[in-house]
Amino acid sequence: MRIVTAEEMRDIDRRTIRDYGISGRVLMERAGLLVAEKVAELFEKKKVLVLAGSGNNGGDGLVAARELSRLGWQVKALLPGRKEKLSADCLVQLRAAQKAGVSAEFRSGLDEKDLHAAIIIDALFGTGLNKPVSPALAGIMRQVNRSGRPVVSVDIPSGIAADDGRVMGEAVRADLTVTFGLPKRGHLIHPGAEYTGRLIVGDIGFPAELLRPENLRARLIGRDEVIPLIPERPALSHKGDYGHVLVVAGSRGRTGAALMAAKACLRTGAGMVTLGVPETLTDVFQARVTEEMVLPLPDDGHGGLSIRALGEILSFISSKADVAAVGPGLGVTADTAGLIEQMVRTVTVPMVLDADGLNALGSKSGALKKAKAPVICTPHTGELARLLDAAAGIAGHDRARQAELFAKGHSVCLVSKGAPTIVADPSGLLFFNSTGNPGMATAGAGDVLTGMIAGLLGQGLPPAVASVAGVYLHGLSGDLAAAQKGMHSLIASDIIEHIPAAFLSLRD
Repeated sequence: MRIVTAEEMRDIDRRTIRDYGISGRVLMERAGLLVAEKVAELFEKKKVLVLAGSGNNGGDGLVAARELSRLGWQVKALLPGRKEKLSADCLVQLRAAQKAGVSAEFRSGLDEKDLHAAIIIDALFGTGLNKPVSPALAGIMRQVNRSGRPVVSVDIPSGIAADDGRVMGEAVRADLTVTFGLPKRGHLIHPGAEYTGRLIVGDIGFPAELLRPENLRARLIGRDEVIPLIPERPALSHKGDYGHVLVVAGSRGRTGAALMAAKACLRTGAGMVTLGVPETLTDVFQARVTEEMVLPLPDDGHGGLSIRALGEILSFISSKADVAAVGPGLGVTADTAGLIEQMVRTVTVPMVLDADGLNALGSKSGALKKAKAPVICTPHTGELARLLDAAAGIAGHDRARQAELFAKGHSVCLVSKGAPTIVADPSGLLFFNSTGNPGMATAGAGDVLTGMIAGLLGQGLPPAVASVAGVYLHGLSGDLAAAQKGMHSLIASDIIEHIPAAFLSLRD
């Protein structure tokens, strides 16, 4: 499913009206009827308070008020603005609602008796909000949030920025949001996702071809999108068909990250995995691996990799490895900084760069533009901030836009880990993940993701496809683990343990 910005949705509106002859008033009617239908379907017949703004969102809410009144609900509409500020269509819907028996008042605040309604419909602002809400409306929103009443938002919770999920000073916390045509980015990016509650995407008659154009760059990653991406396992095959991954990782005190990345890589289907580790830690790793192999590499004398490891890494890759995964537990030293920069410039197989690999690259992110093979970067919020500091001109609060610009500007696939995780490919496509939970905010979860993406790369998936499938499977494994262990007790190895169940659930 496509995901849109506010401007993209406005363009769909405009083209629906201009090119297909469906008036804005008809779209408003359908939107309001859909909201009323969902309220009547999901809640018992009681009193409802509709908070209606002065624009089209308010008009949608007034249509819902009229329809619920027709269905026998006791409906009251409160309009915090002035009547002369109503848009033409909103004014038409106000008059129609009043004729249908809806009590409507223009008032700048809520009384306690207003909040005796069983349900509150929030239709104050739609997706066009681009500045902080006024103090008066912020006060109304706070009253709504404190009321304890179920809240249904029309299109998007009022006060949430449609493009990046920011709270514009204050926002309504909805239990349910009914949106139209396509989800907006602000529904999915936190904190907007938290304010959205359950999201229902409804059809109000936008032409199907306008909802599926290639110029809509953002997609939602769901089960149906991922199932076709899972690599086949032909009957006549052997381990060499599924890739040999070199995991360059680990340092003294950080061996677990390397081991988890390697194990996750195997669990995701890689044929072989070799751990490239500091030679002074070889015995530590040999004592803990089973299916994985170990490649001792020159040590810096302190339990980390030396810059001298570059030659042996390149030699191993040229003769044996199909993919490199670099960074988990590597540590950040002058040696690793030089090593990572040189690997980016010289490695000739696809590479996943994570954790200390990204931190070691630091201000030298420009080296990514000179990579000889595809690179997937998997930063969390702090790592992304450091990369952005090094990439002049990419700043701000819009994580999706940051990912898009960095991926295009550096010709990499960027996996921006967060809520939700966003994948950006060099062509400008964005993929928003739909799996995962707060229990995955635990040490090592990112190392598991590195291994999973590398394992899929080893099986021949292109970088963006491996990233999309890896992110979804990683989140799904975490969801299955949380269902069994609970979010508070979830640890990274639980995610690895549930990778098989994630694959099986997609097959079923």
